[in-house]
Amino acid sequence: MGVTMSVPVTDKEKRKQISVRGIAQVENVANVKKSFNRHLHYTIIKDRHVSTQRDYYFTLANVVKDHLVSRWIRTQQHYYETDPKRVYYLSLEFYMGRSLTNTMINLGIQGACDEAMYQLGLDIEEMEEMEADAGLGNGGLGRLAACFLDSMATLAMPSYGYGIRYEYGIFKQQIQNFEQCEEPDDWLRYGNPWEKARPEYTVPVHFYGNVVYTAEGGRKWVNTEVVLAMPYDNPIPGYGNNVCNTLRLWSAKSPLSFNLKVFNTGDYIQSVLDRNIAENISRVLYPNDNMFEGKELRLKQEYFLCAATLNDVVRRFKASKFGSREVSRTNFDLMPEKVAIQLNDTHPAMAIPELMRILMDEEHLAWDQAWKVTTECCAYTNHTILPEALERWPVTMLQELLPRHLEIIYHINHLHMEQVRAKYGDDAEKLRQLSCIEEEGEKRVNMAHLAIIGSHAVNGVAFIHSELIKKHLFRPFYEYWPEKFQNKTNGITPRRWLLLCNPMLADLISEKIGDDWPVHLDELAKLKEWAADPRFQDEVMKVKQNNKNKLAEYLKEATGIDINPCSLFDIQVKRIHEYKRQLLNILHVITLYNRIKKNPNAPFTPRTVMIGGKAALVLHGPSEIIQVRYN
Repeated sequence: MGVTMSVPVTDKEKRKQISVRGIAQVENVANVKKSFNRHLHYTIIKDRHVSTQRDYYFTLANVVKDHLVSRWIRTQQHYYETDPKRVYYLSLEFYMGRSLTNTMINLGIQGACDEAMYQLGLDIEEMEEMEADAGLGNGGLGRLAACFLDSMATLAMPSYGYGIRYEYGIFKQQIQNFEQCEEPDDWLRYGNPWEKARPEYTVPVHFYGNVVYTAEGGRKWVNTEVVLAMPYDNPIPGYGNNVCNTLRLWSAKSPLSFNLKVFNTGDYIQSVLDRNIAENISRVLYPNDNMFEGKELRLKQEYFLCAATLNDVVRRFKASKFGSREVSRTNFDLMPEKVAIQLNDTHPAMAIPELMRILMDEEHLAWDQAWKVTTECCAYTNHTILPEALERWPVTMLQELLPRHLEIIYHINHLHMEQVRAKYGDDAEKLRQLSCIEEEGEKRVNMAHLAIIGSHAVNGVAFIHSELIKKHLFRPFYEYWPEKFQNKTNGITPRRWLLLCNPMLADLISEKIGDDWPVHLDELAKLKEWAADPRFQDEVMKVKQNNKNKLAEYLKEATGIDINPCSLFDIQVKRIHEYKRQLLNILHVITLYNRIKKNPNAPFTPRTVMIGGKAALVLHGPSEIIQVRYN
């Protein structure tokens, strides 16, 4: 049944209804209102007299989730029944942001929810503002992961995001005395209505210990310390296609078993308190963008993600019959036909030795077979050519924390070096350049080199970047394996970044070219025929001015600063880092100011410059840039 919308009377009302243009209504307004009142009563356990805006947000989130779960279950059933090749996207960061509006848009229920809230006398925008950002990322790398999840679901691709459920995301920034002050981002304080804990799929992750020979002559990792990885599943709805994929985030839990000897020593209380140590693994996101620190906790986070995820990947590959945990497939040669593991930078590169360990030590495959499976399953995305960002883990740290993996890495490198020798002879420089073990100074494992050796494909994230890694950063590898290197120019999801965040422009586009563009972005080329139309140009400028007016209003409310909404807005918002050139931008602002002072009567375009961003904690330069900006 179609929904009759009230006639738009104000811009605000019109804006609320825009982005549902052409999307079939899933539910009528009366049902949304009924569902809302039911959830307020039975889920939130409040009535309208005592409910807060946050209560209303959680209520609406539950209403929206009701529309999601049947799609979620059906999608996963379909994957089990059809047994497709699955994509596993491994990333230490997923910069997801808020989910409410995005979910309503992708499900096509935004209009019904808007109208229902309006009829209930509630402001949906105020409710949307109550949602905490899932800020589980630093910048581009984490946001790319989030955009890919949206695109894969919209393409109905059988795919899973795998990451860590950090208790604290990217820090909240306060400016005091012209300096950045960091506050923890307690984003889970009020709970997360979107996630579903899955304790039944908790898996053990091992650290430390030592390696021994088995009776059969194999290797076994023993005497380890165990941390449990408990999964929390988050829905990833596709746009208008009834598909709902999963982002699975792992949380560290202390194992339940206590050392019984502590009861005799009276240290029971301390042993309970010490459980926190294990759970620190998923406590906080490292806030370093493009900077490698080499801390043990970070290596623990990386391996924790890889071990828990690959346990899932292998379990799902082996038990492919729907509704059954019985092992129905044991021929691992078929695994590359069913599994694609994408490594988002080198942070999850321990997946390579971990998959080798599982295949050899637990599934008893021979080295050559395990290596073929591993390289055919894994692929690596490089994000940066900055030398200070490249991960190079000290061998001493790996020896202590992951002794079996270090053995495997050494053997991977040994066999790789033999192949390099076969091609180049005893060329010491070539052997050094192509090794994943760095011998100069403290012995280290170069994780980018390990990722290239253990993957069948390596990509940069833009044409110029992919060319640079071939010509400079990984040139010896490109010369050795040119067939491995490719480019994947990254984009952004047009659902969140146009349909959701600029509804008036989205509406204007749809009026001219129809509603297919959110899933076929090349349709935007049809706007060319309107480019010279004065009326269309005027409408675009009206939308732009409207958005600028709103930003000016918001800035006035948030900072007390009045800006000219008719000036040119010159905005740079990203992580603060020397290579992002915020300092150059500030110098440009000073230059423009000096020109005005020198010749006040010259014809200048009024300009408002806005620079925003968080500085990494380990770098002095970026925090000094903030001081320069304020001074």
